[in-house]
Amino acid sequence: MTFSDMMNIGLMQGFAGLSLFAVLLLMGLGLAIIFGQMGVINMAHGEFMTIGAYTIFLGSTLTEKFAPTLVPYYFPVAIVLAFVFAFIVGWGVEWGLIRHLYKRPLDTLLATWGVSLGLQQIFRTFIGPKEVSPTLPDWLLGSWAPHEGLDIPINGMFVLGLTALVTTLVLIALYRSRWGLRVRATVSNRTMANAIGINTMKTDRLTFAIGCGIAGVAGAAFTTIGSTGPTSGSLYIVDAFLVVTFGGAASLFGTVVSAFGIAQTQSISEFFMTGSMAKVLTLSLIVLILMFRPQGLFAVKVRR
Repeated sequence: MTFSDMMNIGLMQGFAGLSLFAVLLLMGLGLAIIFGQMGVINMAHGEFMTIGAYTIFLGSTLTEKFAPTLVPYYFPVAIVLAFVFAFIVGWGVEWGLIRHLYKRPLDTLLATWGVSLGLQQIFRTFIGPKEVSPTLPDWLLGSWAPHEGLDIPINGMFVLGLTALVTTLVLIALYRSRWGLRVRATVSNRTMANAIGINTMKTDRLTFAIGCGIAGVAGAAFTTIGSTGPTSGSLYIVDAFLVVTFGGAASLFGTVVSAFGIAQTQSISEFFMTGSMAKVLTLSLIVLILMFRPQGLFAVKVRR
């Protein structure tokens, strides 16, 4: 094997890591908003990702059945619907359950774990226990070859572009919108935020729903690289919590850096060892670093 071949393989493995990075970042962004900004341990976050993935699948199925000529165009619309459906379910979960459990992290963990199991059973009952995959538009298939021996999948580039767009919108919303101002005021000092007229309960509900909506977009991105089953989201929940904890619970920039580091370490190490050993190596490195820096890579000081 020549040096050029090794370089091409390394670049393709690195790009495979970028696809994983995109899904982890979208999951981590939603979780960072919920866990980092609100202190809620949402064990059902993976199921909101699954809602987004199933939205793409159902959009594909219904489009093929009732409007086959629109198959090339359904995907962007389905991504928006994935956010909307996950947002609505998240809004309902916060209103019906989470709002009664603030400042009780263990209770939120147990309650959202119950929500997770309930949603998984709903998926099995109404969609089926088997894994499914949508029919992707032709423009998402194939690869781009910048030079001989190097093939970069088009769906991976699309997912990266989608992730960059969502990350940019989240940052703009947090630092340039009225909602973001209310969120930052609530995180900084909830009592003072209430005193100056901010409805912190409404802010919490909207924040939780937006975090769930972003997880729905992560599910939409996931459909381009894998099949979806009732438990697909739960397979990513541990990785999502690792991303947020390792990066710093209240730091969105830390979430980006953490997702990139974890995805690249896992993807590149999988070329030299089995997938399970690659996960063990990645987790061991994270634990080792957190032993010396328990607050995460980019800790943000907040007052509760």
